[in-house]
Amino acid sequence: MKKGILLLILNIFSFTLVAQINTDRVLAIGRNALYFEDYVLSIQYFNQVIRSKSWLAEPYFFRAVAKIQLEDFKGAEEDCTLCLQRNPFLVQAYFARGIARQSQDNYAGAIEDYQKGLEFRPADRQMLGNMAVAYIQKKDFNGAEKVFDELITSHPNHSSNYLTRGAMHLERGDTISALADYDKAIELDPYYAPAYGNRAIIYYQTNNLEGALADLNEALRLNPRENGFYINRGLVRYQMNNLRGAMEDYDQVISLDRRNLIARFNRGLLRFQVGDNNRAIEDFDVVLEEEPDNYMAYYNRGLLKSEIADYRGAINDITEVLRAYPDFLPAYYSRAEVKRKMGNVAGADQDYWTAYEIEERLKKDRQNRNRNTASNTVSTSTGDEETPGSVTDEEEEENTRERSDRNINKFNRLVVYDKEEMQRSKYQSEVRGRVQDRNVRVDIEPQFILTYYEKPDPIKKIIYYDNSLEEYNSRMVLSRRLRITNEEAPLTEFQVEEHFESIDEYSAKIAADPTNPDNYFGRALDFMLVQDFAEALKDYDKVVELDPDFFMAFFNRAVVRYKQLEYTLSQSAGYEDYTNPLSMNINGSRQTVTSDPTNAQIRDNKRAIEHEQIVRDYDRAIQLNPDFAFTYLNRGNLRCVQRDYRAAIQDYTAAIEKDPEFAEAYFNRGLARLAQGDANRGIADLSKAGELGIVNAYSIIKRMTSN
Repeated sequence: MKKGILLLILNIFSFTLVAQINTDRVLAIGRNALYFEDYVLSIQYFNQVIRSKSWLAEPYFFRAVAKIQLEDFKGAEEDCTLCLQRNPFLVQAYFARGIARQSQDNYAGAIEDYQKGLEFRPADRQMLGNMAVAYIQKKDFNGAEKVFDELITSHPNHSSNYLTRGAMHLERGDTISALADYDKAIELDPYYAPAYGNRAIIYYQTNNLEGALADLNEALRLNPRENGFYINRGLVRYQMNNLRGAMEDYDQVISLDRRNLIARFNRGLLRFQVGDNNRAIEDFDVVLEEEPDNYMAYYNRGLLKSEIADYRGAINDITEVLRAYPDFLPAYYSRAEVKRKMGNVAGADQDYWTAYEIEERLKKDRQNRNRNTASNTVSTSTGDEETPGSVTDEEEEENTRERSDRNINKFNRLVVYDKEEMQRSKYQSEVRGRVQDRNVRVDIEPQFILTYYEKPDPIKKIIYYDNSLEEYNSRMVLSRRLRITNEEAPLTEFQVEEHFESIDEYSAKIAADPTNPDNYFGRALDFMLVQDFAEALKDYDKVVELDPDFFMAFFNRAVVRYKQLEYTLSQSAGYEDYTNPLSMNINGSRQTVTSDPTNAQIRDNKRAIEHEQIVRDYDRAIQLNPDFAFTYLNRGNLRCVQRDYRAAIQDYTAAIEKDPEFAEAYFNRGLARLAQGDANRGIADLSKAGELGIVNAYSIIKRMTSN
């Protein structure tokens, strides 16, 4: 649908720019990038036009389209509003803002935008279709029916209209009307794979497995690269006792997307059933790598490890489940069996009697609830909680579970898409531009450093500039031009050799003139590049001794101290992910290795001392050059490591005040705000960071807004 929206926008929308040739050219290049789905790159071009001529409406509109593709809907809505403030007659801006609002669950606002757009362009099929969906999402089915009547009257030969109305009927539980609409959609367009896929769902739900299989076969013939069709056909084949066919379908999904967790989990279960235990464990390994809180995968893997006599591994996995579900009776019995196999009779008996006591307690609780229900003649069950170890009669008839269903009792059921997930479009582009679907770690942007090299970045083509740095480079006291970056490039073999030779050259200069701070600074940079942090720190110490106002030496000394501390901690037992202090606030608990408390205290003391020294260097650098924005960002990163998010936010804000387009500062401030629970302002900061070129921001926005 998004591709169709994009084509519609680009084909229908035209305008005349009153601008210089270079502005026209940059905007045209941006539109080319947008058409070829290179959305992040296109935003950079539109940014240039906006900086040059902020009164133009069009670049805001096209940037909004790119942000919609990146699922930065809040940013897209803001850009559409800015566009319409400059030109309230751009119809497609109402359409784009409607999409952005609808994607943020602001259905009333979306309907308002579509109605406004329809005033300029009556009977527009796309706007009518989206407005009908917005009414469905509001659960206003009468309003949706009226829009569908207008839509189908105006456009009776478009199959998508019947598909959308069929989805509405299905949501209302009217499978007869839904089936009639899907039949009509297929009659109008017999080559549209999703129509068969949707009808197959109805056939499956009404237990017409042969019909479902036939439709899914046709859908896959028309579109053999759609994972969802294979997953659904695997489920149908499983229900038809065709385990080999189901396995083939999951194999095919994984060959297209090796990280597809539904296919991995389901194939793991099937391999478990046929006794292919080692390869089943491999599938659950992948699931747990991507979802470390998937306790159903832990339990299945634990049972499998017991089958292959990996008893210690089995106990570890089952124990992990019991930490999360302390009343899950099967886990106690399974662990007791494993312990008995290991000869640990006492441990096995302890697990057995623990399970027995829990079971007795649960029986009493159920009896008490039943008595209360009988006396009040009103059920007190809310349906929100499941008693571990028990499954209702309705559940016993099912042998599948939705992906979001975390009821541990369903550990051995095949996974299907959630109903809401199935209603959304399953199309996902596998070409350039779908950066929001990349699985990225949630890391703060790293610290900046003064160095000679940086990694080339095809998206973030920013050359960081600072007057004091340029002034120093103009003196040509170093053998190479100094630059500021947070994307350090590893040295090539030739460069390593060059810098060792440079160390010797600076050493000779220092021997001839031991009072020149520039020579010590140059040699410190060389030592830093060849990873000799200790010698680099000695030279930086000498620089600030000879010239207490050499702010760049204080800045880089702090950076090197941070690097040295990070390396030292990484070599010690009990090391946490020191460079990713925000991960536990966004992705869940972080696992650490326990170690001797005395050693831990020593490490904590060392860390505190090093932190204090680093802060002093940054404070001094700020005192000497308060306009150097990078110092504030680096100090903010250190505050994040210390979990002092309030102080970190202050530092990132100071960096932004010095440089209002400092992408990394927006990104890190966004993560710090999310860590504090300030989701709205955090997402706003991430949106700005994405606009300025931090690609990972869109992935995080998507993950945060989809929860």
